[in-house]
Amino acid sequence: MSSESQQHAKQPVSAALAGPYGHPFHPILVTVPIGAWVGSIVFDIASHVVDDPDFLARGSMWLMAVGVIGALLAALVGFLDLLAIPNGTRAFRVALVHMSLNLLVTASYVGNFLWRRAGGGPVGSVGWGQLVLSAVTLAALGASGYLGGMLAYRYGVRVADEATQAEGFTPAAGRRTG
Repeated sequence: MSSESQQHAKQPVSAALAGPYGHPFHPILVTVPIGAWVGSIVFDIASHVVDDPDFLARGSMWLMAVGVIGALLAALVGFLDLLAIPNGTRAFRVALVHMSLNLLVTASYVGNFLWRRAGGGPVGSVGWGQLVLSAVTLAALGASGYLGGMLAYRYGVRVADEATQAEGFTPAAGRRTG
């Protein structure tokens, strides 16, 4: 990728919507669905070890809903980041796989939420099928997160240019290195 293409991929399509250069909003927003969905599976597992599991099963279901709402907000901003990546590059291909996995994960949590909501909502421990679906979906989210990390840390999408990054490793005035 040319230096011009790299610089283009680091600039936001809209700083007001996607975050200023070097401070993208997408990585901040993804903490909401990740946290909600990890909390959800913790509640799922806990529902199998307590005497009164109803509140944990309901809590898990609603954490899924919070995660879906957060994922949709993160996806909107992430799509703006995708638009800044030049077509035909490795970073663009990785971003497409990252986006596709995240859409599948979100759809899976919507389906799992509806499954749990059917018949008046959860009663008792979370079903094993629902728990397995959550675990598999969370694993897919982990794979997608790995790709997101690759976009930011390996390909530098939406982070500071190399000169700015190097500035952070320059010894402070009056300080010796080594």
